[in-house]
Amino acid sequence: MPYWWNGTKYKDGPGGTMSVSVTKSGSIALEVAGSGEYSAGAILAKAKATISVKVTGAVSVTTGHAYTREIKRDKYGHLQYGSRGYKVNWKRYRSVGNGCGAPHEIGHGSATLPTKETGWKYWETKS
Repeated sequence: MPYWWNGTKYKDGPGGTMSVSVTKSGSIALEVAGSGEYSAGAILAKAKATISVKVTGAVSVTTGHAYTREIKRDKYGHLQYGSRGYKVNWKRYRSVGNGCGAPHEIGHGSATLPTKETGWKYWETKS
């Protein structure tokens, strides 16, 4: 099945070198909190103590994907970054009569199914 693209497009030229990169960053954090209670009894008094603990940790993460391509002389280079998807065609049928006859098409179309992969698509034009 062919794949389809979406996402950011870049154009450069005529000729030369085209270099682009995509970077994304984020943070991963974890927080753990807890408490406990302790009681101590005495003949005339009762003492109660509550303790609390909180631990927090975070880390920043940056990932990227770069692409470099030589553009042919007198041509323009185009790059598009996106998520690959697969195009599928579908049809829907209905049984005719008591179900013994040939099915009748009642609809058709196409859909692009996403994937988790991302990457570059490159092509060249005269303008």
